[in-house]
Amino acid sequence: MRFMIITATEFKMNLGKYLTLVSQEHIIITKNGHAIAKMVNPNVSSVSSIRGMLESCSIDLEKEQEARREERTSND
Repeated sequence: MRFMIITATEFKMNLGKYLTLVSQEHIIITKNGHAIAKMVNPNVSSVSSIRGMLESCSIDLEKEQEARREERTSND
């Protein structure tokens, strides 16, 4: 699932538009440059949402886990 970032002012001025768009992507609402709210589609499970975020992340989980194991064993 994709993310859209908008300002609180933009959200207030175009509420109907964003109520429609939230079915396609999550919407992060900011105020003064800080995230203050997140709108999500209630028909998308949290697990699916997290899985989508992780797929777009370029971290190799197995590689990171192995590096942490090696770090722990070298500190002992």
